[in-house]
Amino acid sequence: MDAKFLASKRLSLNGQVMFWLLGVGLSAAAIAFDGSLGNGISLGASITVPFLMAAFGSSLAGFWAVPLLRALKTGQFIREEGPQGHLKKAGTPTMGGAFFVPLAVMVALVATGFARDTVAVSLLTLAYGAIGWVDDWQVIKRRSNKGISPRAKLGLQVAIALLFCLWVFASQPLTITTVALPLGLGLPLGFLFWPLAGFVLVAESNATNLTDGLDGLMGGTGAIAFMGLAAIVAPSHPDLMVFCAAMAGACLGFLLHNHNPARVFMGDTGSLALGGALGAVGILSGNLFALLVLTLLFFAETLSVIIQVSYFKATKGPDGVGKRFFKMAPLHHHFELSGWSEIQVVASAYLVTALLAAVALQLQ
Repeated sequence: MDAKFLASKRLSLNGQVMFWLLGVGLSAAAIAFDGSLGNGISLGASITVPFLMAAFGSSLAGFWAVPLLRALKTGQFIREEGPQGHLKKAGTPTMGGAFFVPLAVMVALVATGFARDTVAVSLLTLAYGAIGWVDDWQVIKRRSNKGISPRAKLGLQVAIALLFCLWVFASQPLTITTVALPLGLGLPLGFLFWPLAGFVLVAESNATNLTDGLDGLMGGTGAIAFMGLAAIVAPSHPDLMVFCAAMAGACLGFLLHNHNPARVFMGDTGSLALGGALGAVGILSGNLFALLVLTLLFFAETLSVIIQVSYFKATKGPDGVGKRFFKMAPLHHHFELSGWSEIQVVASAYLVTALLAAVALQLQ
């Protein structure tokens, strides 16, 4: 048999094993969380049911959506300066977030009876997903790896974050101005909370966007992060618990089609929406510190880009060329170029995110 064919089959098997291990683990965690919280097994009062509904719905939707995206010629463009192993991914359909994010939102809205907070975070999630959709569409239309300008994308993110924060301030101005800390402590910020909240929304969406660079990376870590956040907010915000459970399930269902070797990418349509959703839930539930712990991996990816750019500029010589702190940024590419396989990087990211979720839960 051809060596390349055998290697491809081995990668596919490893990707499938990771998917099923994650699926079983998250399902077991959902059931355990419901048991510890005394939740009933029902659509609007548990983590397990909306999680499984969204997971099955998203996985089934993918069998229809992926061929459609391929027929619409939404193939991803791969930058040539990236890892050379990624060039073979060129042409893989992108914009997968367009089918699994709305499905998660629909499950959450129906399960909670269109509760106010669920509607608010759903609208923000869809709005950030729309920004990503426009960016993805421009990439496809221009047949290049450049979508809308970074300034335009950031401006839209800031504008939506501002509208969301204004709504939260108008609807509950006195209840969400303190950042909850471990040991029952709190950091009262007063009006300063709102600039912080806006920053969190923009930073989270960009962090998840940068993390989405390997097969199954953002889908799997996103599922774990949303499951952890569901357990954190469950005691005080059951509607947001259901929303997070549905998002976790939809990420897992998408992962069936996105694990290595990926048959579809979520694109900015999915990654921007996931970050916005995490930030919105953290703000409304008053769990920004827990959110920070939970998503440290995503911020490490962002920090690696900031360090890389800053170091390059600081060491730039007369020839206009600077040095690089990492082999390549974001961080997952550094590990790839250091000899790690894509599967190893993604599996390690799953483990780190799961450990961060456990730490965040213990700090509550």
